[in-house]
This record gives sequence, structure tokens and C-alpha cells, in this order.
Amino acid sequence: MARKNTNAGAPATLALADALFSQGLGARRECEGLIASGLVRVAGRTITDPFEPVATEGLVLEVEGRAWPYHAQAVILMHKPAGYECSQKPSAWPSVLKLLPGPLRQRDVQPVGRLDVDTTGLLLLTDDGALIHRLTHPKRHVPKVYEVTTARPVEDGQIEKLRAGVKLHDEPNLVRVLACERSGECALRMTLGEGKYHQVKRMVAAVGNHVEALHRSSFGALALPADLAPGQWRWIDDPAVIWAAGS
Repeated sequence: MARKNTNAGAPATLALADALFSQGLGARRECEGLIASGLVRVAGRTITDPFEPVATEGLVLEVEGRAWPYHAQAVILMHKPAGYECSQKPSAWPSVLKLLPGPLRQRDVQPVGRLDVDTTGLLLLTDDGALIHRLTHPKRHVPKVYEVTTARPVEDGQIEKLRAGVKLHDEPNLVRVLACERSGECALRMTLGEGKYHQVKRMVAAVGNHVEALHRSSFGALALPADLAPGQWRWIDDPAVIWAAGS
């Protein structure tokens, strides 16, 4: 689980060392040492006093020549590639966290839910435990859209069954899609409001087909940007967009 976001409601100014520390740019003493050694610049100016206050709005920290934009809340959108586990302690494959720079891993950024090792597409990561809870709680029914490639042509009856609900092992009630449509001869676009284990694959198998490839194209109000390549990530700067996905 991600840690509780201690930066929520952060003050308009912070001591420079505190600003560096909050961004995962080192332990507190390491941050103070970087500043005292003249290795930190703000707005083109070298600051050597670790306790000098800096305004957090629009703040860009330049540490040893590398720019790092200040974010009180780390919220990341990643295009997850195949072959990575959504786990801090992966069992067989590398973790998606390996695709992030050290400062974000230092901040204990965690995936919002999980995608299977072979599933690609939109993955959110954050250091805000409240946000993770809000976006993953079953009662929220946050819609997630999956592009499904099937082994055999999709039949009308299969779509009807998915819409009506299918019985999955260990699930007491029928499991339904929020929406489902054919997007190709062997392709489906399925919208789910839950995140059960292997849900798409199990549902497709329950109606007599098999998932060959799976890609998540959207999560709530967020769509995977067309220009974001597999393995790449970007900041989400507007928290209102994130919370809208879980409203």
C-alpha cells in the first residue's frame, strides 16, 4: 500500500531541504548536504542555505543539473508494457516500479490496482493512499475500458451473455460488464466497474472464447495518450481530473 500522503494541503512555502526531501530526492541530511555543496538551483539561482524558504507553486528544483518539478501529490500515468508485474515484490517478472526514476520509488509510489503481466495499457500510480482507496473501492464502480483480442470470432450471443452477466468460480453473484461491443471480428471493447482477479479473461472464457491479448485504454475520466509509448510515463498535474475518475 502507498503511504498516507503527508504533502496534502502543503504550505505555500517550504524550507528548500524539506522541498527536496518531500520529492524523494534523498534522505533529509543528504538533501541538506546537496544544498550546502551548491548543487541545488531554483529559478536559475544557486541556494546554499538548506532552510531558505521557497514557494512550492510552479517550483522546479534543479539538482546536480537535473530538473525536477515539485508535486505535493505524486500521480503518474504510465503506459504499461507487457512483461512487468504491478507489484513492489514481483515473483517472476520485473516490477513496473523499475520503469520509474529513483525519486518516485523513494516516495513509495504504488500502482492503483493491478494489470496482469501480459496486459498492456493505462496504469495509474500514486503515493496517496486515500486516492488509491477511492479509485479501487468496489462501491465506486470506476469504469475501466479494455480492448480485448479474442482467439475466435466474437458471436452476438457471447456479447449478450457478457451484458447479462456470467457466473465465475468463487463469485456468489453474476458478474456483468458496464458495456460491451464488438470492435472487430476477433475483438471486443469491454467496460468494467470492478477489478476482480483475471476478470476479463475469466468472463470471456465463461462465454466460450479466449483472450489472446488485453489492453486497458481508459480508467475513469482518463484515456491513454496516443503519444505515450509503452514503458513511458507522465505526471498528472490536475488532481481534479483524478478525483473525477473516482466520483
